[in-house]
Amino acid sequence: MAGKLAKYEEIAEWIIEQIKNGELSEGERIYSENEMASMFHVSRQTVRHAISILCERGVLVSRRGSGTYVREEDCGLAGRKKTMRIAVMLTYIDEYIFPTLIQSIEQTLTKKDYSLQLAFTYNTVERERVILNSFLDRNRIDGVIAEPVKSGIPNPNLNIYRRLRRKGIPVVFVNSNYPGLEGIHVSLDDVWAGKTATEHLLECGHRKIGGIFKLDDGQGHKRYEGYIKALMEHDIKIDETCINWIDTVEIREMERNAEKYLQRLKDCTACVCYNDEVAVKLIRICKAEGVSVPNKLSVVGIDNSELARYADVPVTSVNNTVTEIGVTVAEIMLQMLEGKRVTENVQLRTKLVLRNSTKIVDYYV
Repeated sequence: MAGKLAKYEEIAEWIIEQIKNGELSEGERIYSENEMASMFHVSRQTVRHAISILCERGVLVSRRGSGTYVREEDCGLAGRKKTMRIAVMLTYIDEYIFPTLIQSIEQTLTKKDYSLQLAFTYNTVERERVILNSFLDRNRIDGVIAEPVKSGIPNPNLNIYRRLRRKGIPVVFVNSNYPGLEGIHVSLDDVWAGKTATEHLLECGHRKIGGIFKLDDGQGHKRYEGYIKALMEHDIKIDETCINWIDTVEIREMERNAEKYLQRLKDCTACVCYNDEVAVKLIRICKAEGVSVPNKLSVVGIDNSELARYADVPVTSVNNTVTEIGVTVAEIMLQMLEGKRVTENVQLRTKLVLRNSTKIVDYYV
């Protein structure tokens, strides 16, 4: 009767089983020694022994400073074959601030002879999952620049991001990040943006300031956090009845639900909006209902997009350094592809751009 497997043999057999059932594929990085030591309640030395045996058998390959990978038949010890292609997966591509973002990423990467593979999710987790799995299956990219989908709510696709990393494909997030998922991200400082927008209205004399914030994206939560901070620092009572929380679908349908927004803002003299798209739609609603902007309601947006500049009432908006974000996220990707360790997130600040949608009011205690 065969004896019980030694712990290192048990670990080795488990790794092989993971490869056989598709949990680990060719070129994919396996769990770290620390992770497996914790999983199997053994020492790192025991894990290292199991890995060394599989390396000797040609199942795994260890790369100094990088980790241990499932051996690829077509590239052996040399590692993954470079494709000189970076996937850029955004929620949308041809509208709002996205064309500028894509252009700045592309200009930075093409200087190093990389090309872009563009994909868009329409801010849906299902499409994100399909796209991410295609990255795993086809082995045609060297890295992924991704904009999170609905980062304000739990996401079922986080494990696919982890698999990409284990496969040696670096991932950098842009505009937001996923709570609970380690990774570098480059974005506007959204808490600062929400605070800056609110402080401008406070400086204009407004004390009854409402808000419209996005519920299903992390950016909306952070901009709301900045809004709250500004009010608290000025000892302004926070009135939750003046705040509208909306999701991706509701933004598209704002004008069909005009009464909902005006009802929440009926006692307000000003409103902080999640972004310029929301601000412009709110101004249209106000115009249709005879509410003058800025005479009856001052409105501030965030992003300083073309929508803000060319609206019927040009919108005061917190600038979003989209070009700088694109350049920075591309440069970080290039550093990762060169094997450099990047540990710091980048959150950028610029300025508030004043236009015609806000006005100074008299404030009486």
